[in-house]
Amino acid sequence: MSQTDPVPDAVRFVDQRLGASPLMRQAMRYIFPDHWSFMIGEIALYSFMVLIGTGIYLALFFDPSTSLTTYHGPYAALSGMTVSHAFDSAVGESFDVPAGLLMRQTHHWAALVFVAAIVVHMMRVFFTGAFRRPRDLNWFIGLTMLGLAILEGFAGYSLPDDLLSGMGLAIAYGVAMAIPVVGANISFLIWGGQFPGSGAFESRLYIVHVLLLPMAIAALITVHLAIIMRQKHSQFREPGRREANVVGTPMWPGYALRSVGLLLAVAGVLFLLGGLVQINPVWQYGPFDPWVGTNGAQPDWYLGWLIGALRLMPPVEIHLFGYTLFANPFFGGILFPTVVFAVLYGWPAIERRVTKDRARHDLLDRPRDNPWRTATGAAFFTWVATIFVAGSADRILVSVGFPYTSQVWFFRIAALVGPLVVFLVSRRVCRELAAAEAHPLRAWSGAVVTRNATGGFSVGGIDDGEMPASELAGARDG
Repeated sequence: MSQTDPVPDAVRFVDQRLGASPLMRQAMRYIFPDHWSFMIGEIALYSFMVLIGTGIYLALFFDPSTSLTTYHGPYAALSGMTVSHAFDSAVGESFDVPAGLLMRQTHHWAALVFVAAIVVHMMRVFFTGAFRRPRDLNWFIGLTMLGLAILEGFAGYSLPDDLLSGMGLAIAYGVAMAIPVVGANISFLIWGGQFPGSGAFESRLYIVHVLLLPMAIAALITVHLAIIMRQKHSQFREPGRREANVVGTPMWPGYALRSVGLLLAVAGVLFLLGGLVQINPVWQYGPFDPWVGTNGAQPDWYLGWLIGALRLMPPVEIHLFGYTLFANPFFGGILFPTVVFAVLYGWPAIERRVTKDRARHDLLDRPRDNPWRTATGAAFFTWVATIFVAGSADRILVSVGFPYTSQVWFFRIAALVGPLVVFLVSRRVCRELAAAEAHPLRAWSGAVVTRNATGGFSVGGIDDGEMPASELAGARDG
């Protein structure tokens, strides 16, 4: 082994035993397109890495047990109170464990950013047509990952056994009970009995949160990245870019260094949020008791659309032969998310059937290039977003004073009318932009300073957004 060149020696050591040179050479030469929107998926990946790191630290000190104990920690307001071991350990992680509060809050912020980055990434994929063949399989994987991420976030949010998480579990129990025919059996199986369930429920939830769901998400990420490497990245239509090539930056050294920089930036921002911005202060909420509730309870943002659907659904139930076939929570808690994910899963097939386009696509569309898809996606997003905002109706009541009942009717109407308006406006805007090839957000607008023959200067106040490049350069050069 050479003492002056450790890196080549290490590479040679691995290659002699695994024959990895061809694979490594191919990986190092892999080309990544140079467009900022491709970084959104990496933000999700790096948020997941922060989640894993902070989650491992927290798992060392958390006790997933609902058996009771007496709190004797440093938080005086809870001193002498009977709490569960889960709640006691969650508060202990915040006040007793070195860096525990930083890790708890960073973990929570990373979960919020992880789901948000997946949503934005999926929107980028949808509006650019990146879900078309041969990448429809990765679209399905991404949607599955989004569903698991929401479930994983809810499981972690429910573990501390505080008042807020207990109320969330009570809602989940009601939704599970509303599953037609088998709802009671399923909810009793999951909770181990009638809510709040048996002592085994907390440990089951813990295993789901720290083992099963993270493993499933990690496996999906691995398959997702492997498919991308196999199929190559898609790219936007620009000079020199064709269906058969990829123009951009190779993995090493350019893209690897850029990606490491993004990893450090994401981790840095998440730890800054964890250290400076308080989130989920369970010691203020107190331990959960089934007979205690609060009107100001709000779930994490990624559950807002489900809460909104439960709130907006009219008091409708379907009964058959004296049995409740469809209880009211079924429509908002089960039917609504099922419709949303069914439409998203089925969209590649829907678009193929409508457009008769079954060709391979490696070049992406701009949203304006497909007004029908863009308008439909914008309308669908408006429908879900309106219901999402309705989930904060009680906070709007407290903050603004808008009566709750009036809000319910407002959001019900908006959820029906808003998507139609957005569809028509989006389609027209896309058609006009495509026809004019205008780029309203990219045009430069400002004052052009010119020098005259006498040596003085004048400010023309010219808007050169439509100015030819040659004339603009001449104007700037004076």
